[in-house]
Amino acid sequence: MLKIDNLHAFYGKSHVLHGVSFEVHPGEIVALLGRNGSGRSTTAKAIMGLVHCEGSLRWKDQETLGKKAYEIAHSGIGYVPESRDIFPRLTVQQNLLLGQKGKGGRWSFDDMYRMFPRLKERQHTEAGVLSGGEQQMLTLCRTLMGDPDLIIIDEPTEGLAPKIVELVGEYLKTLKERGISVLLIEQKLTIAMAISDRALVMGHGSIVFQGTPATLRANNDIRKEWLEV
Repeated sequence: MLKIDNLHAFYGKSHVLHGVSFEVHPGEIVALLGRNGSGRSTTAKAIMGLVHCEGSLRWKDQETLGKKAYEIAHSGIGYVPESRDIFPRLTVQQNLLLGQKGKGGRWSFDDMYRMFPRLKERQHTEAGVLSGGEQQMLTLCRTLMGDPDLIIIDEPTEGLAPKIVELVGEYLKTLKERGISVLLIEQKLTIAMAISDRALVMGHGSIVFQGTPATLRANNDIRKEWLEV
């Protein structure tokens, strides 16, 4: 579904990604792991057309390198940035409405509220006064309302209470059950290893490991050198 080949990314004269290559298949959860500064978030931004890149980014057999971010989003890729980027003066319901690309998608407001009942309770509340966990729920649901086939999620559990982390994990499993692919950028190995089909480890802007969570769990050298665990 998504095929990245020899991808290089740059911020001005800074060369950040160095020949990154990997694939995400339909209905698969892929965890992209690594320390801060390893290039994980830049990889997400590169896929979304937000940084200058060289190489190849193919989505559903179509080259997307050089396309605008909104064109990539409308092609079926959803992006949940670490910053969440909610609209603080709009209500929960209005934020969800803005996520819709049209009518007749796979997801409804009722689906969102079933996954996260707290959002239903707060549907007429301005998003800016929600807790961090509620804002993360809202961002995830707003992205899903756009009916993507792949969702890239950057650090969805950062700063969240354990119970909310558990809810996010259930959310990601629901996406997989509905056939949606997930590229999960995460530091918490526990959730990433529990729900992902494959794990990628980044270091210094390159992929240094690809394999199953079980293989990564058994590879002490990779974990100690690149994940600090």
